[in-house]
Amino acid sequence: MAGHEGPPDGTPERAPGGGDDEYRSIVFDEAFVKAARLEEYSASERVGDHAPAVRSRRPQRPGASRQALVLVLLIALAFGTAIYMGVRMPYRQPGAPAAAPLRSTVVPLTPDGPVPGGEPGELIAGSPAADFGTGADGIDLPDPDATRNFTEEQVVQALTASKDYLVTSAVDARTLTGGNVRDVRIQLDPQQHGQFDQSLARPADDGRHAATGWMVRFDPEHVRLADRKVRVDGAVTFSEVSDEELEVSADHVFVYVLRPAKASGGTPEAKASLFTVRRQVRIRFDHDDLRDRQLELAETALTAGPLACTADASAYLRPLLAGERDPRKTPHGTNPFATPGQLSGSLCGVLDTGQAAKVS
Repeated sequence: MAGHEGPPDGTPERAPGGGDDEYRSIVFDEAFVKAARLEEYSASERVGDHAPAVRSRRPQRPGASRQALVLVLLIALAFGTAIYMGVRMPYRQPGAPAAAPLRSTVVPLTPDGPVPGGEPGELIAGSPAADFGTGADGIDLPDPDATRNFTEEQVVQALTASKDYLVTSAVDARTLTGGNVRDVRIQLDPQQHGQFDQSLARPADDGRHAATGWMVRFDPEHVRLADRKVRVDGAVTFSEVSDEELEVSADHVFVYVLRPAKASGGTPEAKASLFTVRRQVRIRFDHDDLRDRQLELAETALTAGPLACTADASAYLRPLLAGERDPRKTPHGTNPFATPGQLSGSLCGVLDTGQAAKVS
């Protein structure tokens, strides 16, 4: 048959046209060899009858995966730290005013005779509190409206937060009996937490660190609630006090029905009595407070009775109960010429139980 035929024994090795021609341009450099996962045993290593032809090689750079893992862990740690710091110390916009310390006053009102007593329903029915609202329902909010630098939605948020604070700090039974302070604290701007904590740990009648400046609370060793329904009447207003601050003002009368904490064994239950608190509060919000759902308590003023003029009301309110009277019928004298360190006496008024009036 005509045509080209190759040699009977095939093309000689390394001759032109041989099978190795297509691989002549391939060069196995050192990096390629080191990267191989399999390594052929040498002739001496394959002398054994069952010796395998190849063996697996360990990676030449075992530290690379560990370095990548460490890098991922560092990134995750940095991200977690950033989130934690953002929660603990939220960023405040430049120019936002710092929260000022709370200023508070407590003025005791002493009765001009023994405190009237009776059954809770009868006491309420015979007082101006008969027409008051009960609990949160007694705290009415004004119609919201946008101000120059705060939207209507922000005004609604400020009013709602203020009402929540008023209810928690002056209506909630757990707060009134001295057991609940956390719910009041978490509503405050974190910059006021230090002052709040000091007021509870070391209360003082200094206008800055009275626990009763932050909330209404009775000494649980002295009194208990005879009626958990608190009668409330008053008004709430709001205004923009600066480009950065919105202020909510609240002026309310709270009426509580109390009994002695402990009754003597075998004796009838003691009569109940009324305790009245006139509480005026100024609350401020900047844009950061509204964003973080917190408030700055700027000022509180309590006028409360019946209390003894000499009673320390910085930690708890210790009311005079049914049948009790102030051992000092009139407040003791105050020397206006005394130096600040020697000034004695305290502000005190006389409670007129027959002339209580609703707050307009």
